[in-house]
Amino acid sequence: MGFVAITEDYPWDKLAPYAERARQHPDGLVDLSIGTPVDPTPAAVQEALAGAADAPGYPTVVGTPVLREAMVDWFTRRRGVAGLSTAGVMATIGSKEGGGLLPSLLGVGPGDVVVVPESAYPTYEVGARAAGAEVLATDDVAAWADDARVRLVWVNSPGNPTGAVASIERLRSVVEAARGRGAGVASGECYAALAWEEPWASDGVPCVLDPRVAGSSHSGLLAAYSLSKQSNLAGYRAGLLAGDEELMARIILMRRHLGLMLPAPVQAAMAAALGDDAHVAAQRETYRRRRETLLPALLAAGFAIDHSEAGLYLWARSLDGADCWAALDRLADLGILAGAGEFYGPGSEHHVRFALTAPDDRIAAAASRLTP
Repeated sequence: MGFVAITEDYPWDKLAPYAERARQHPDGLVDLSIGTPVDPTPAAVQEALAGAADAPGYPTVVGTPVLREAMVDWFTRRRGVAGLSTAGVMATIGSKEGGGLLPSLLGVGPGDVVVVPESAYPTYEVGARAAGAEVLATDDVAAWADDARVRLVWVNSPGNPTGAVASIERLRSVVEAARGRGAGVASGECYAALAWEEPWASDGVPCVLDPRVAGSSHSGLLAAYSLSKQSNLAGYRAGLLAGDEELMARIILMRRHLGLMLPAPVQAAMAAALGDDAHVAAQRETYRRRRETLLPALLAAGFAIDHSEAGLYLWARSLDGADCWAALDRLADLGILAGAGEFYGPGSEHHVRFALTAPDDRIAAAASRLTP
């Protein structure tokens, strides 16, 4: 297996001219393009980080026993997972790194196929291509269920950029088809704490490791999560991976060889964050408030909102049929920067993605500028 170089420019660099124009607005730029958290990291998490600052030795790749127990407890308590043990969890350096390297760490390579969602975070495709694999972008299980070359299937729920949530039935159909082919399923679930519409707001977003999806075994299944969104830990690079113990053992072995380990103080901070649900509820309320400010303004400005039932984004489409670049051009005149749908795959060219991560006053400013 050879590592394949990625030579294309970084997609978000294409936003630079629009950002420059938007900055000329008399009231300044409202940047809703990248979902980077802006709210404070919880005090208890900061205290745990500081308390573990004396860390002269190397940290473990998988995570401390305290952290791994906290991960198991969290997946059980918050995600409805049964039968998970500390052998089935580990810490990752954020979920993006874990997702990007996963095909390579699992031995996926030339001649293999990795399935990704039709509208998807680009890292899924980049990671597959870097491993030398072929990429198939589809939401149709029938498009790959009989393809013996499929080695790994990515699902993303709630989805980035769309905010779509996969039902238990949908996830189960993916799992059954993948198991029938001997392929693995990796599920990116980083926005699961941020469900806005029913039934997900009341019942929760299903996890691929949930017994209603996975059955009595986690065989072939991995769930990726991040504390960046629910706990404002993007700067800590605090990610989690859980699932099939045999797959985890292979991943852990490769990560040990490569030295991919999370700093010990961050591991302590993660354990503190996973044990505290109150700050997650408070942060969810902050994002709910911002969403309720921005969404009606976008509708008034001539956008339709597709999916977006969960997550940190509003997936918007201009009702006049404009593509994402024309929409971004219009938004730049208002001093607003959003994400281009083109970044997320063929079929998304007529959408723009609005993040809810700006401070309250900037979200209010964007809403005011959008409202006729």
